[in-house]
Amino acid sequence: MSQFKRRDFLKMSAGLAAGVPLLAHGQAKPAAFAYRPEKGARLRVLRWKRFVQGDEDAFMAHTRRFEQKFGVQVRVDHEGFEDVRPKAAVAANVGSGPDVIYGFFDDPHLYPDKLVDVTDVANYLGAKYGGWYDVCRTYGMSGGKWIAVPLGAAGACFTHRISHVQAAGFREFPKDTAGFLELCKALKAKGTPPGFALGNATGDANSWCHWLVWAFGGKMVDEKNNVVINSPETIRALEYGKELYQTFVPGTLSWLDPNNNKAFLDGQISVTNNGISIYYAAKNATDPKVKELAPDIGHANFPIGPIGRATELHLFSQAMIFKYSKVQQAAKAYVAFMMEKEQYEPWQQAAIGYVTQPLKAYESNPIWTVDPKHTPYRDCVKNMTPNSYAGRLGYASAGTMADFVMVNMVAEAASGSRSPKEAAERAQARAQRYYKV
Repeated sequence: MSQFKRRDFLKMSAGLAAGVPLLAHGQAKPAAFAYRPEKGARLRVLRWKRFVQGDEDAFMAHTRRFEQKFGVQVRVDHEGFEDVRPKAAVAANVGSGPDVIYGFFDDPHLYPDKLVDVTDVANYLGAKYGGWYDVCRTYGMSGGKWIAVPLGAAGACFTHRISHVQAAGFREFPKDTAGFLELCKALKAKGTPPGFALGNATGDANSWCHWLVWAFGGKMVDEKNNVVINSPETIRALEYGKELYQTFVPGTLSWLDPNNNKAFLDGQISVTNNGISIYYAAKNATDPKVKELAPDIGHANFPIGPIGRATELHLFSQAMIFKYSKVQQAAKAYVAFMMEKEQYEPWQQAAIGYVTQPLKAYESNPIWTVDPKHTPYRDCVKNMTPNSYAGRLGYASAGTMADFVMVNMVAEAASGSRSPKEAAERAQARAQRYYKV
């Protein structure tokens, strides 16, 4: 007590007068976010269409709870993955549309000046729920402020038929790219091939194509945002991809996000990269032939390539609130409400972990350990590399991804429509159109 000085008393008095609770040593506890929707507000929300029914059911149930609690009417529209990005871009450009859009990856960085500052929401959630993973700050922040609130990522693992992997001569799923290629060759020889999306699939094609290039040391840009995709490392990755493609089931060049789910559940393929939605569909199927697949489904994290470390990209989603909205406080309240533990954890559970959390506190959600097949998805966001790697995230990285430069390069080289060198040269030229701005 003898060391309690007058300035400490003044700090405490000021804090109490402002209604700010104090922690030890006079540190102020972060103020709670103020839920203050506009009177009579009507909210329009756009998000991606579910791949797991429990996701949509829980999301809508929590939306109804929000309506009842705050007296705000909410309309939620669901669009296919590939349709969300162009609809968000149109809304930003014309200044009209949904108040809240749950978009993908670095979409907010295409039009940061059109978005509401949500720093208050993000700081509140981060302080309350253990902090944001680093990649979330990369995606959600621009110019020192939050321009979007991360929802999480539809994590991707290598979904596989356990019995088919074993029949191909492997006791466990390979942990490196060399072993993975040998597995795929063996699976094709057994008549149980793999299949990976090579069309403009926002989630599945982006995740595995970026993994492939990064695993061999390739990257779109360097630390100074210079385009360097045309490199020996990239060409080596593309040569590997071409060899891998020879094992694929026919038709993957046109696959979008739903295709590998269907092909796997139909028994056409034995390995693909996907969220936990395939397992969910099998467990909840009414068709006995599909339901019997569930015990034979395994999940493995992406194999490690020559670079020697994890190189994962997952379908990252975040909520954007547009400045044209006349109910910005209601929009903030809705976004924050859906991220609170009372809503977020049950939502994850209803979707058996289809979306991996952006906030560290939710690592302890029982959904990740109730079934060991869920666990590989738990750390997807924690381990994720941003698609801007190794440079800065912004308009150029967002535009390059929206144009599927990485995916198209891999598809061209894999299919043989261009040599690996030609595909890398074309990708270099396409990316430079964005990075020269």
